[in-house]
Amino acid sequence: MSTARKVLEVDPDIARAWTLSAQLYWDPATFGAEKEKIFARTWQVVGHAHQVGNPGDYFTTDLVGEPLLIVRGTDGQLRGFYNVCRHRAGPAAEGCGSRKLFRCGYHGWTYGLDGALISATEIDGVEGFRAEDFALAPVRTEEWFNLVFVNLDPQARPLRECLGPLQEQAQRFPFTEMKLFERRTYDMKCNWKTYVDNYLEGYHLPSVHPALNRELDYNAYVVEPYEQHVRQFSPIRGAQPGDETPRRYQEAREDLTTDYFWIFPNWMLNCYPDNVSLNIVLPLEPERSLAIFEWYLPGKEHSSSAAKASVEFSDQVQMEDVAICETVQKNLHSRSYSRGRFSVKQEKGVHAFHRMYADYMREA
Repeated sequence: MSTARKVLEVDPDIARAWTLSAQLYWDPATFGAEKEKIFARTWQVVGHAHQVGNPGDYFTTDLVGEPLLIVRGTDGQLRGFYNVCRHRAGPAAEGCGSRKLFRCGYHGWTYGLDGALISATEIDGVEGFRAEDFALAPVRTEEWFNLVFVNLDPQARPLRECLGPLQEQAQRFPFTEMKLFERRTYDMKCNWKTYVDNYLEGYHLPSVHPALNRELDYNAYVVEPYEQHVRQFSPIRGAQPGDETPRRYQEAREDLTTDYFWIFPNWMLNCYPDNVSLNIVLPLEPERSLAIFEWYLPGKEHSSSAAKASVEFSDQVQMEDVAICETVQKNLHSRSYSRGRFSVKQEKGVHAFHRMYADYMREA
């Protein structure tokens, strides 16, 4: 077995397994391979349904360096294209909004909402030119839970096959009825996997998140790995007699839980009784990542002080995570550390992630 493949071996038995090698968290060659083997082959969240709610609505975005155009057609169908004019690679569209057609900002070639080339300027005299050969290149695009997804791999399994049991697990939270309340981004000096590792365990709650730990029942914290996602959940502790610090939720009920869903490789849904936040971690450099947080609440709650307090509480937790992740990232370079072991009780989610990661990275 080659050294590279041996580094990517993660024993299926957590009691015997070792974590990923520290080098995988900062090596530039690994980072480049991840973009091709993972991010170009998995379903990625690129937007929300409200951005393309009506025919003609569109937005542009970027996924691992690929410029993309997402549009709602006149037939109501959602479509995705590479945002690259087929003439000389100019931008077929820019920004977001609503259009009846797209006009490249370089030489004026125009395209329909279905990607078909409508007009190619100054093309007279070109032999063998056929408009159908120069349509915008399509990209796999699907919707679920009011989220818009793209997969750069034409052979990828349909989105819902990849989501599996997550679809049923998340349905009890009324996310599709909520509206975007606020969006914040966090530029982090850490590898994307460092952040995901941290997200996938509640082991650090007492040490890193004392305020959040007061709200959750750490002793009842459950981690459930699945084929392509991990569910973490905990009962919420209501106010107790003698509490000096007010609780966010005054009552404790059996159905009052917080559920954290991580979906391979890099997006999460944080589901609370009164709000849901979407979290996407984008790899920017081997040791730099961008965490995008979007908070969604019922429309009637948007002006409430409780809504603002909920976002500020989440922001505090995120800043605590950023701080520990950046410290860990520095320490991964230490000559004293190469790889670690898993807590059988607390790190089932991290172990599941490392196995998924290794499976993707081993493929040719």
